[in-house]
Amino acid sequence: MKQAIVRLIVLAIVLINQALVVAGWNPLPFSEDQIYEGVSIVATVITSLWAWWKNNSITKEAQVADDYMKKLKSDA
Repeated sequence: MKQAIVRLIVLAIVLINQALVVAGWNPLPFSEDQIYEGVSIVATVITSLWAWWKNNSITKEAQVADDYMKKLKSDA
């Protein structure tokens, strides 16, 4: 329920922003380049945190250990 309300609020904000842009007003005091840089930075930080958080088993031994751990968890 909360997620639906948040989505509706975000949609309303985006629609109001779009209507203001069409009317010739720029409600956001940012240039397109600044917005692009901000979105790029946020995407980079999120991707870095996600990659750091996940268990990235690259070696064969780590992959075998992961499989063993999954088997132990499924047997419990």
